[in-house]
Amino acid sequence: MSKTHTGHFPIGFRRGWSDWQTDLKALITWANENQFAFLDLGNDADQYVSITEETNMKIGSVDLPYWNQLISANPDTRKEAVEKANLYIETCSGSLANLFFVVMLPEDPNLERKENFGFMLESFQQLVPTLETNNSHIVIEGWPGLGSLCCTPETYRALFQEISSQSIGINYDPSHLIRMGIEPIRFLNEFSERIYHVHAKDTEILQENLYEYGHELPATFTPAINFGEWSWRYTIPGKGLTNWKEAFFLLAKKNYSGLVSIELEDSDYNGTSEGEKEGLLSSLQFLTTT
Repeated sequence: MSKTHTGHFPIGFRRGWSDWQTDLKALITWANENQFAFLDLGNDADQYVSITEETNMKIGSVDLPYWNQLISANPDTRKEAVEKANLYIETCSGSLANLFFVVMLPEDPNLERKENFGFMLESFQQLVPTLETNNSHIVIEGWPGLGSLCCTPETYRALFQEISSQSIGINYDPSHLIRMGIEPIRFLNEFSERIYHVHAKDTEILQENLYEYGHELPATFTPAINFGEWSWRYTIPGKGLTNWKEAFFLLAKKNYSGLVSIELEDSDYNGTSEGEKEGLLSSLQFLTTT
């Protein structure tokens, strides 16, 4: 199975929603044929325990369901979401996966951020006993979507100060850090002990577009780029600004023993089965030689 050249981390990819990826058995066959070490699944992973056992495919992360409900202003909604999330963690842990992927998106992004942050803390603190019992972890991706509460050093730091359990950690995705102007290697150095999963995705800053449109407002006459905006776009690893060799070297130095998962979001490849397969294979080739 394929591993990164630097650090020797197993390489897999995050399952997408394109037509060619809907048949999980066929997708696993393709992944095995091309030497991918694992797959990341969505929030319905508990439905696929038998398939993954039958095909002997390793699963990296699975999405934790009920993201918005866990960060709801309604205490009854939060309580129900916590109960369901704990059950999902118990169902998936061990037999399927031990990494539960989440983006901290509140149910109502119009509420004050501090208020939503408090709801988040309350809910995720109640997941800790189940996570610890099952030797499992939450991995938070810092996608800066509408109202997202955990994307920056400030907010990750605040979360870990309030929830000290090592069961709450980070999905390290430098593409989001770059688009926000946060230096990804400095971030890795500060938070390495909490990084339990890595997304291999990059970001290109389009300098001419940055001059034309800036980065504060949408363009008036020009449509946004797919998998980007106007002055930046997500890319496969190696086509953006991330220094992957340095990142993998530092991860190894910090004793990271996890996985590297290609998350394909690149306007040059997404949209057709042929293009997406090419994007995954090009990413694999880059990572195995970097």
